[in-house]
Amino acid sequence: MGRTLKVPHTLILLLGMMVIALMATWIVPQGFFETSLSDSGRQMVVSGTYQVIENKTYLTPWDLLTAIPRAFAAAQDVIFFVLIVGGVLAIARATGTVDALIGRLLEKYGSRPQKLIFMVVFCFAMASSSIGTAGEYIPFVLILVALCKAMRLDAMTAVGMIVAGYGIGYGVSAFNPFTVLIAQQIAEIPVYSGIWLRLAIFIPFVLIGFHHVWQYAQKVKQDPSNSMMIGVACPLDGQVQPSYPKLETRHQVILGSFLITLTVAVWGIATKGWYLYELGGVFIAWGAVIAILGKLSADETAERFIEGVSDLVTTAILIGVARGIALILEDGQILHTLVHSMSLPLSYVSAEISAVGMLVIQTILNTFIPSGSGQAYVTMPLMVPLGDLVGVPRQVAVLAYQFGDGFSNMIIPTNAVLMGIIGMAGVPYAHWFRFCLPLLLKLMVAASVVLVLAVYFGYGLDVQPMIEP
Repeated sequence: MGRTLKVPHTLILLLGMMVIALMATWIVPQGFFETSLSDSGRQMVVSGTYQVIENKTYLTPWDLLTAIPRAFAAAQDVIFFVLIVGGVLAIARATGTVDALIGRLLEKYGSRPQKLIFMVVFCFAMASSSIGTAGEYIPFVLILVALCKAMRLDAMTAVGMIVAGYGIGYGVSAFNPFTVLIAQQIAEIPVYSGIWLRLAIFIPFVLIGFHHVWQYAQKVKQDPSNSMMIGVACPLDGQVQPSYPKLETRHQVILGSFLITLTVAVWGIATKGWYLYELGGVFIAWGAVIAILGKLSADETAERFIEGVSDLVTTAILIGVARGIALILEDGQILHTLVHSMSLPLSYVSAEISAVGMLVIQTILNTFIPSGSGQAYVTMPLMVPLGDLVGVPRQVAVLAYQFGDGFSNMIIPTNAVLMGIIGMAGVPYAHWFRFCLPLLLKLMVAASVVLVLAVYFGYGLDVQPMIEP
C-alpha cells in the first residue's frame, strides 16, 4: 500500500524554519565584522576585521516567541501594502472593471496563452531590471489568477509569470538602482559600466523563464490533472463569472486611472525615493477615485474594502512569520560568521571556479539577507578584495552578486514579496518550491556559464582599478 507524503501548511514550514534558525544560533560561532558608514549612510562591513565573540550569548525559546511579533513589526510595510491592495482591488471588482478587463484579454489571448505569458514575463522583467520593482506586482496577482482560471490554466501559471519576470529582471538587471548601482559603487568601478553584457543576456534569460512557465501551462491546458494545484482551493472560487461584461467607457476610464496610478508610483520611486508606505497611499487614493467613477456608495465601498482586506489576512501572517527567520539569525549574531566561513574556500581555487563559487554563496546568503541592497553592503566589501586576490574582475563579482540575489528571490521563503504573491494566489509554498526549483537550477547553470566566460574573456578589466602593491 502506497503512502502519500502530506506536506505541512506553509505557516508550519515557516515556523519550522524559525526553529532550525534558532538551533543554528546555538551551534554556529557568533562573530562580527567591523562596519563603517558608506557615503549613502548605510552600514558596510570592513574586509579583514572578522572577530569571534568570546562570551557567546544563547537565544532561548522565549526569544523565538517574541521574534514573531517583532517580525510582524519589521515586515509591516509589505503587510499593510498587501492588505491595502487587496481592499482596493475588491472595490475595483465591485465596479465590474476587473471582470470586463479579463473578458477583453480572453478575447485577445484566449487561444494564444503563450503570447500572454511571454508578454507578462518580459514586461515584469523589464520593470525589475530598470527600476527595481517588486512589491508593485502584487496588484496584478488576483487579476492574473482570474485570467488564468478563465483560460483553463491555474494559479501556479499566474504566479510563475509574475515571479519569473521579477526574479530574472533583478538577476540580469541592466541598471537597477537598488542592486547594480550600489554594488558597483562598493566595488569602486564606474556606475552602470559593463551594461552591454547585461543587456545582451537579458532576452536569453527571459526566454528560459518563459519556456519554463509555458511548458507547465501547456501540460495543464492539455490535461488539468497535471496541475500542481489539484486539491488546493483557489482564492477566486465562486467569483469568476461564466460570461464577462463588455468593457464600457467607465471601465476604460477606471483602467486609465490605474495606469495613471502606476505612473505616479514609478515617478515617486524614481525621483522621490518612495517605497511601500507611499505606494500604499497612492493606491488608497486610487480606491477613492474608482469608487467615485464606479458610482459606489460610501457604505458599499467600505464593505468591499474590508472584504478584500479580510481575504488576505492569511497572506499577511505568512509574510510576518517569514521575516522572523532572518530576524532570529540577526539576533543570534551568526550572519557575519556564515559570510566569513563561506568566502574562505574561494581563495584556494581558480578564478573561474571562484566566480561560480561567489554565485553559490550569494544565492545561499540571500536566504538570510533577503534585502538586495543589504546583501550588497554585507557581501561586496568581502567579495571585491577576494576577487582581486584570485583574479576575478570586480565587474564579474558584481555580476555574481546580481545573479545570486535576483534568481534566488524567486524561491527563498524569507522574501516577503514572494510570500505575499503566492499567498494572494493561494499557492502553498511547498507547491511553489517544486515548480520553481527546476527553473532556478536552469538559471543557475546559465549564469555559471556566463560567469566562467566573463572571467575567461576579461569582462570588466577595462574598469578594474589599479591595486597598490
